[in-house]
Amino acid sequence: MAKKAKQNVDKIVKKVNKEFEKTSSQIEGLVNDALKQFDSLQNQVQEPVRKLLKEIDELRDREMKRFHEEFERRLNEFHELQSSILERLGVASKEAGEEVKKLTDEVSKEAKTAAKDAVPKKTTKAPSKSKAAASKPAAKKPAARKAPASKAAKPVDKSDLTLVKGIGPATAKKMKDAGITSIDQIANPSEADQEKLKAFANIKGYSQLTAEAKKIN
Repeated sequence: MAKKAKQNVDKIVKKVNKEFEKTSSQIEGLVNDALKQFDSLQNQVQEPVRKLLKEIDELRDREMKRFHEEFERRLNEFHELQSSILERLGVASKEAGEEVKKLTDEVSKEAKTAAKDAVPKKTTKAPSKSKAAASKPAAKKPAARKAPASKAAKPVDKSDLTLVKGIGPATAKKMKDAGITSIDQIANPSEADQEKLKAFANIKGYSQLTAEAKKIN
C-alpha cells in the first residue's frame, strides 16, 4: 500500500515538474518575444529620431547658409549705396563746374556779339561821344573769354582720382591707401596696379574705369 502511494506521489511530482518545465519554457518564450518586440520598437523609435536629428542639422545648415548669403547681399547693397551717394556728391561737384564753364562761355559769346554790334558803320559821321563811350566798355567785354582760356591752360591734376567717372571721394581715398595715387595707374595699369585695382571690383562701373581714365589723359 505504501509502495503504491509512493508511486502515485512520484507520478504527481513528475507531472508537476513537467508542467513547471513547460510553464518555464512558455515564460521564457514570452520573455524572449517581449525582448525582441522591445528591440524592434526601440529601433523603430530610434530611426525616426535619428532622421529627425539629421533633418534638424540640415535645416540649421541651410538656414545658416541662407543667413550668411542674405547678410553678404545686404552688406554689398549697403556698400553700393554708400559708394553711389559719395559718387553722386563727386558728380554733383563736376556738374557744378560744367555749369560754371557753360555760363562763362555764354557770357563770352554775348559779350562778343555786343562788341560787334557796337562797331560804328563807315557811312555815318564821326560817332558822338556818348556812342564812343558806350563802344569802349563793350569792346573790353571779350576779356570774359579768359575763363575758358585759363581753364584750358590749367593742367589736369592726375592725383585727383575723383576726376574719373565712377570714383567717388571715399573710393579715391581707399585707392590711394592701396597705392593707386595717379589717374595714369588706372588708364594704363601695370601688372602690380591691376592687382591693386582688383580689390575695387565690387564698385559700380569698375569695368569702365580704365576707359574713363583714358578720356582724361
